[in-house]
Amino acid sequence: MRVNDILHKDFRPEPYWWIAYRPTAGDLVDVPRRARVAIVGGGYAGLACAIELADAGIEACVLEAAELGSGASTRSGGGVSGGVNIGKSFTGKVLARDPRVVKTMLASGSDAFSLIETLIARERIDCCWEKKGRFVGAWTPRDYRFQEQRIANLNSAAASEAFMVPRERQREEIASDYYYGGMVVERSAKLHPALYYKGLLDAARRRPITICAGAAVRKIAKLGRGWRIETSRGEIEAGDVVIATNGYTGDATPDLKRRLIPLASHIIATEELPVNLASSLIPKGRTLADTKRVLCYYRISPDGKRMIFGGRARFTAVTPHVSAPILHRFMIDRFPQLRGVRVTHAWTGNVAFTWDALPHTGTLSGMHYALGCNGSGVAMMTYLGHQTARRIVGGANSTCGFELEPFPDFPLYRGNPNWALPAIGAYYRFRDGLSRALAPYA
Repeated sequence: MRVNDILHKDFRPEPYWWIAYRPTAGDLVDVPRRARVAIVGGGYAGLACAIELADAGIEACVLEAAELGSGASTRSGGGVSGGVNIGKSFTGKVLARDPRVVKTMLASGSDAFSLIETLIARERIDCCWEKKGRFVGAWTPRDYRFQEQRIANLNSAAASEAFMVPRERQREEIASDYYYGGMVVERSAKLHPALYYKGLLDAARRRPITICAGAAVRKIAKLGRGWRIETSRGEIEAGDVVIATNGYTGDATPDLKRRLIPLASHIIATEELPVNLASSLIPKGRTLADTKRVLCYYRISPDGKRMIFGGRARFTAVTPHVSAPILHRFMIDRFPQLRGVRVTHAWTGNVAFTWDALPHTGTLSGMHYALGCNGSGVAMMTYLGHQTARRIVGGANSTCGFELEPFPDFPLYRGNPNWALPAIGAYYRFRDGLSRALAPYA
């Protein structure tokens, strides 16, 4: 289909989620001269960190470069995992490492899921939370066997409640024969990401937290035992600094920027579907993903009327007029019954991958950081922000698996991968095609 055939007459190049909550600067709060803790980044991690600090009696100021919620926090697919993707690189494989460390990391992933449940209940966040599990489709028989090998570890360490679904039973999970079976993770959920963000923002505003929109951080410099931070709206001195910028990490923190690989993730929302069709596509209401290197993730919207379909249409940011036809084709590959359905919204947002495919929290050059969700940011960034606050408070009562490993960089890389990403994307698409072509013999 041509792009004009795909796009609905009311098409909007922005997140579908913004119908419910649109990022706004609100009444611009002045940047204070001092704060006990300055948090750079006003997404899930930054707000969760500020809330935990406030509850411990520690003053915090959140510095957000643009409107509140303008970044990835209101742009994701809204899937919430409990550790199933930990250590999974953007090649689709889990990297090998010490089994004891993996066990601790999976336990922390489980804790991240518990934390988001607790926050939603405690703060009474109305965000369409549904704990209906996830189905991860196997792209090849080899991928299916690889999933089988992970089941025991996921269930013992992350309480994933995972089990395998063979290909002959696949239609119990998805109205498609696209995959070679797959894995169900029962301890997984979905929510409305913009309403979850709004709920965190409301919770922060109920506390003595200063939240400054439109305060882009330009420079951070050591000042005695603390820090001086130059923003686009003035300077602030702080005792501690937390960097929670993830896929939007910039030049103010070059040592952290070169440890992150920002990738664009693209999503579309369809027009409203006939009721019977919408309910038949994913019979159990799960979120779905797959094991492809150039993966896709998708779900039905909270009102049960639309398909929300995301993936790596390109590894770099492109216009919705480029990404929408690609994602539409991916969607039709899985659901031929959606042929002719039009797209009402298309958008993109940055996720941050790390060189070891792990989330990280810790300190670097005296600054705290909560970074590297590797595409699984809703629970993970909330958790990393919370854990960073606990480290500052000094009250952490358990080991966080994501501060055990060094935060690696890569020689000569300075944080701008755009020159290489198109070639990497083409290579992974080729590898996916080759794997599928050889699938009958895998």
